[in-house]
Amino acid sequence: MLEREAHLRRLAELLEESPVVAMIGARQVGKTTLARELVKQYGEAVHVFDLESSEDLARLADPMLALSSLGGLVVLDEVQRRPELFPTLRVLADRRPLPARFLVLGSASPALLRQSSETLAGRIAHYELPGFTLAETGAPNLPTLWLRGGFPASFTARSDAASVRWRRNFATTFLQRDIAQFGISIPGATLERFWAMLAHCHAQIWNGSELARAFGVSNHAVKRYLDALESTFMVRSLKPWSANLAKRQVKSPKVYVRDSGLLHRLLDIDTSGQLERHPKLGASWEGFIIEQIIQALDADERRCHFWAAHTGGEIDLLIQSGGKLRGFEVKRTSSPAVTRSMRNAFADLELDSLDVIHAGRDSFPLAKGIRAIAAQRMLEDLL
Repeated sequence: MLEREAHLRRLAELLEESPVVAMIGARQVGKTTLARELVKQYGEAVHVFDLESSEDLARLADPMLALSSLGGLVVLDEVQRRPELFPTLRVLADRRPLPARFLVLGSASPALLRQSSETLAGRIAHYELPGFTLAETGAPNLPTLWLRGGFPASFTARSDAASVRWRRNFATTFLQRDIAQFGISIPGATLERFWAMLAHCHAQIWNGSELARAFGVSNHAVKRYLDALESTFMVRSLKPWSANLAKRQVKSPKVYVRDSGLLHRLLDIDTSGQLERHPKLGASWEGFIIEQIIQALDADERRCHFWAAHTGGEIDLLIQSGGKLRGFEVKRTSSPAVTRSMRNAFADLELDSLDVIHAGRDSFPLAKGIRAIAAQRMLEDLL
């Protein structure tokens, strides 16, 4: 198993700053494993409750009685099973001096995020744990990470075939069991069909009307399906950037299956050879690289956008940070070049920089303010 030291350090920092820290992320992304590593390093008393354990659930029958006497670090795993714990945590987090801090782990659901934010406002810090990234696997493992995705069990599987089996089983469990446990009232079969259709629309502008017609349901219904997959970290909706321009700009989001391995499973891509021949090759590469950029720069997801004009200009990713607006174009080529569209977007949006991430070996300047960056060198050259 790969070490995840950067995440451990950040969790430790947040626990010093906030009485309650919620580590959220997709199922099987490694939250419990990371919490165990944190527990080993924690210098004070630690108390762990697994809310999938009937014994621990019984101990928490009276949560105030069970938790109020504890000191040090209290870990509550799978907290989405007991959202009624949040009012108790609010009371315990307001004690002074503070005898205990709380680390709650949950696969995010709409109810979990809403209730934790509302009940523990000002007392809780949220930390999203992603799958493995290039910073953790190393650039030489980029092809494997792209094919298999970042779920730890998928990436570290003994073979591509074993990785495919894991992802197939994960998708089945997610649809048949997890969705209902998250309080999402959408039949698994319906969501499976929608998810598969969404994979074929990966990296495209969201067209709810077209999907609604294909399903024979309302626009509102397919938006509810999208929200369910987005809130459980299966899908990313990249919001459009709106600039003060005379051009008509796209106002609908672009939609991506967040994990490239799950995208490939939905598209029946099992091997690198199949991926290289697949018509969604470029779209898959775009989504994979966008996720890596966001993680490498530790970007605030609320400040990540794309931009497109109806006349044809487009920037795959815009990140606003520190008063600067950075643009990123993703190209599945070994010989990137500056296009007229790039130059126009660079000028129109007044970008501070534009980086073209490509599949070649070298990074080099393309024009003033515009660089070509090799995907293998992203970690060194993006910062």
